[in-house]
Amino acid sequence: MKNNQTSDRFYFYVLLFFAAAFAGWLWEILLFLFTEHAFINRGVYEGPYLPIYGAGGLLLCILLSRLRKRPLCVFVLSMSICTPLEYLTSFFLERRWGVRWWDYSGHFLNLNGRVCLLGAVVFGFGGTVLVCLFLPFYEKLYTRIPAKWRKTAGLFLLLVFIADGARSAMYPNTGTGISYSSDNSSLFR
Repeated sequence: MKNNQTSDRFYFYVLLFFAAAFAGWLWEILLFLFTEHAFINRGVYEGPYLPIYGAGGLLLCILLSRLRKRPLCVFVLSMSICTPLEYLTSFFLERRWGVRWWDYSGHFLNLNGRVCLLGAVVFGFGGTVLVCLFLPFYEKLYTRIPAKWRKTAGLFLLLVFIADGARSAMYPNTGTGISYSSDNSSLFR
């Protein structure tokens, strides 16, 4: 019985990761659709997901789910968790590929163009929506999906993600509106 619970919890988190990663991808697609008037598939991967949002969402749900009745606390902690995550991710991506996928150099209170106050506030708001509103809905929805389907969907998404990650490690998703080279880092993403 314990092994089934562990397996079920694993797929709970896998599907939550992909829900948050897809929501982040959709957010950025819509943001660029309205600001640049173009469909731009953002991020290192080709698929409809941004792993930084999945990792951040998972981290927030694991660390803050007990605080869901305290949205102001969740807001502040979401900012405090996601801002360093965004900074470290930007640093790693630039060191690995010599490319920036975002640059906040022109924004108020930015740190090396990797993070800024506006981004931190957006992550605070997004984390609050995720933990206080989406997570209770997700928990109910998850239990309604048969275990066989949860496992199948989780395995399928993981396999696609791993294949996409292997391809993207060699050929990351870059180009106009997606990323900026280090010598072009003054551009806003």
